[in-house]
Amino acid sequence: MNQAFYHKLCITNLLNGVAEGLSKYSHPSRVALIFAAKENDPVFVFDPQNILRGHESKLKEIFYDNHDEWRKELKEKISGQPHGYIVPENDLALSGLISYGGCSNNFFFQMWFTDHHPDMCSIHPTERWLEQASCLLVHDYNSRTAAINSSDYVLKNFSLQAIADYIVDERDKNLGFDSKILIPPVLNDILNISKTREEGAWARGTLFFTDPQRLKEVSFITKIQKHERPVISNVKHIRKLLVAVENSSRKLVSDGCTIIGITDGEIPDYAITAEFRGDHGFLILGNKRISSFFDGSFHSTTREAKMVELEELLLDSDLGTEKSTLLFQLISHLVHSAGKGRHGCTLVVDLNEKPANLSGHVLDPSLSLLDPKNVKLTRSLLKIDGAVHITSDFCVQGFGCLLDGKTINWENMARGARYNSALRFSADHSRIIVVVVSADRPVSIIYNGIEINAFSHWRPVYQYTPEPVSLKKYLNGVIL
Repeated sequence: MNQAFYHKLCITNLLNGVAEGLSKYSHPSRVALIFAAKENDPVFVFDPQNILRGHESKLKEIFYDNHDEWRKELKEKISGQPHGYIVPENDLALSGLISYGGCSNNFFFQMWFTDHHPDMCSIHPTERWLEQASCLLVHDYNSRTAAINSSDYVLKNFSLQAIADYIVDERDKNLGFDSKILIPPVLNDILNISKTREEGAWARGTLFFTDPQRLKEVSFITKIQKHERPVISNVKHIRKLLVAVENSSRKLVSDGCTIIGITDGEIPDYAITAEFRGDHGFLILGNKRISSFFDGSFHSTTREAKMVELEELLLDSDLGTEKSTLLFQLISHLVHSAGKGRHGCTLVVDLNEKPANLSGHVLDPSLSLLDPKNVKLTRSLLKIDGAVHITSDFCVQGFGCLLDGKTINWENMARGARYNSALRFSADHSRIIVVVVSADRPVSIIYNGIEINAFSHWRPVYQYTPEPVSLKKYLNGVIL
């Protein structure tokens, strides 16, 4: 096989593997690579989905303007390092992107990039994913006998190991002793417990894993006799025991092998916690969420809509930053409440000085959302058919409102009446934002008859893969 073609095939397979794996772990994700295989090679860019467009000035500053200084620093870093050892490089801090890269004696420089989705629990497992891709690239690129498809398969299904790698790294840095807990089996057991029903009900409650030498820090309510402690891999038994701690502050305690007992005290630092919430749950290290889990696998999402587009619309309005921020926080709270309650709703956010007249139950006086008890009442009003009308002065003007308007060409018959009514109404009314929450959690933000959070820059990758291009050619016509 031609060497240049083989190298391109290595990079393409790895990039496709990372993109497919991260798209299952997060939302649809794009991936790009900047690299120079040898110390005197030009810097190449492989960006089939244009994820780096918009960052040309930063790339020019690092790799083009300071070209000689950058190469000199890399040579100093890898000088004297063992063959194959990758020295990590600093994050380039490109807005909206997660990056990981490194340099080594047998692959001079590489930097991987992927999308930073706004609803991620943590970016660290994704960084471990890119780290694995960089290690596999060094191996495959320099080996003519490597089964390169195997690297592709590894990266497509790397979520559990990426999370495990991050947990191991964090615990090694902070515990001060060698942990005996085997992280991958524990993560597998957590997933198996989450898939196991007890009398038709999904698991609820908290289970945490801490090292045997830290059990003395746990204030137990009671312990199970040592010779009768169930092993964690017996997921049916563990699922039954979770009934003892569901809907309470109590927690099951494990040493990574068996269930030790029950506590209602504090969780030790850097313990691994599984928080089961019915059909989903969260994996926590210490007091920081790492990921969520549902449908038998781990995912990066917080399961809460971030509504970045709504925040941008409010900030671009004439309300002022302080009022816009407060209004956004109030609406976010109501939307998250509806999402957790698994009921659909519609919020009409009216930015007009004189609010629009809606057909529905008009409140007199209107409810100020600055009063916590009114927020609680509004959460209940969201469950009633019809829209809740919110004005720019943080007041609920009405509820059970009907939204009507003329037929528009871009209605979506795959969506329900709530969504299409919001499209029609928004198209006929200016300075009004409509937020539609579906019962299965998706959130649509509609302005001027357009669902503004439906746009995606993701493009399908075709069978033909473009060639890597030099950085100079990539920048040419943009800022050069």
